Amino acid sequence: MTDIFDVSDRIVLVTGGLGQIGAAFVRELHARGARVAVASRTADAERLRSVFPDIADSDRLLPVAIDIVSKESVNAGLDEIERQWGAAPDAVINNAGIDTQPSAPPEVSGPFEDFPLEVFREVVDVNLVGTFIVTQAAGSRMRAAGRPGSIINVGSIYGMVSPVQDIYAYKEEQTGVPFVKPVAYSAAKSGLYNLTRYCATYWGRQGIRVNTLTPSGVGRDTQDATFQKNYTDRIPVGRMADPTDFNGAAVFLLSDASSYMTGANLVIDGGWTAW
Repeated sequence: MTDIFDVSDRIVLVTGGLGQIGAAFVRELHARGARVAVASRTADAERLRSVFPDIADSDRLLPVAIDIVSKESVNAGLDEIERQWGAAPDAVINNAGIDTQPSAPPEVSGPFEDFPLEVFREVVDVNLVGTFIVTQAAGSRMRAAGRPGSIINVGSIYGMVSPVQDIYAYKEEQTGVPFVKPVAYSAAKSGLYNLTRYCATYWGRQGIRVNTLTPSGVGRDTQDATFQKNYTDRIPVGRMADPTDFNGAAVFLLSDASSYMTGANLVIDGGWTAW
């Protein structure tokens, strides 16, 4: 019986593949038999071994140094994948991005009226423009090869709805310095949804599917207890996400199980956006 969730032997590029969610994607796809190109600005054999000590020597894992805001760097990384594995990626997870954490300094987490233009541009450049560059480059190669493909753009609940600023209010009470969840991340992530729809309709007849996967916040050891409680109180299932909570959705979107799905947004948020 054919496994419609099979991703074995597929070449998958994961940007931000050394990060918390990205590393979980890498491990899951490798365990399922895929060949995974682990992309990051700092990706090399040493970094791969530090994050994946048990599987770093696998011939189905490839570190690829890519700066996603550089078209030249992205194409050089794709060239390297083709040199090593003889083909362009069958699939891409556009996971790389930057966000502002509650521990950020006040100059980048203050009121909207004072938010620095240069920081806004940087966040949009990485989260939106970088995703555009990778999607354009990888999708072009998929089309030129005449092969079907799947591209996942990782969105955010804060790209779908506005941040709930109340959960961050405790920072001012504790430190006297207000923390405002900044506008840049929300603006950048919201742009991904129509980038996804555009590419889905543009490449639909070529068999290149493009979807968005929307996660909610992931728990980290570096988050303070008050933030985690405030955030968790907003989630119907009563906990923050684990990095592995999005693996099933990624496998679904990359596999033939979602062969009739494109231009869609798969929300895995513990119910956050159901309020």
